[in-house]
Amino acid sequence: MSVETKYVPRLYIKYRDEVVPKLINRFGYKNPMEVPKIIKIVVNMGVGEAVQDIKHLERAIEDIKLITGQHPTVRRAKKSEAGFKLRKGMPVGLKVTLRKERMWDFLDKLISIALPRVKDFKGLNPRSFDGRGNYAFGVSEQIVFPEIDYEKVDAIRGMDIIVHTSAKTDEEALWLLSLLGLPIRSS
Repeated sequence: MSVETKYVPRLYIKYRDEVVPKLINRFGYKNPMEVPKIIKIVVNMGVGEAVQDIKHLERAIEDIKLITGQHPTVRRAKKSEAGFKLRKGMPVGLKVTLRKERMWDFLDKLISIALPRVKDFKGLNPRSFDGRGNYAFGVSEQIVFPEIDYEKVDAIRGMDIIVHTSAKTDEEALWLLSLLGLPIRSS
């Protein structure tokens, strides 16, 4: 008789054991289900250079697959734009939506490895909340992630990362993300 142990991400254990009690004390939630949590993380990468050469798109797909552990969906142009030599339906970006274990693992890697490797990093902007408890920021180089081999990089590509939370206010989301370890600088 074998007992299988389910994998539980390190950051989720911190959330459950440390962050939730602190949020309950800070905001006085009556029900544990009221406590804000992270719902999903969306990673977007623009690949405008794929208009000239489709190989840029293939390399960007490989990079984002290595970083997130998930195959991205290709985002296509919604309308033609003559100034950019862009036709409707051409690939212009990539998108990955992370949930559950992959989301927690990605956030842990982002906080503990990738963001400290950003050149001249002074913390994330505290004004990047959208008013509904979601937080968006950009990473200017994909090479800050340890999975990317610097020798094999053909072009430096940035990415946008959006953390969707169930928080009702930006203050609750700020406390949640700060307690998890996201380096948001003080205003």
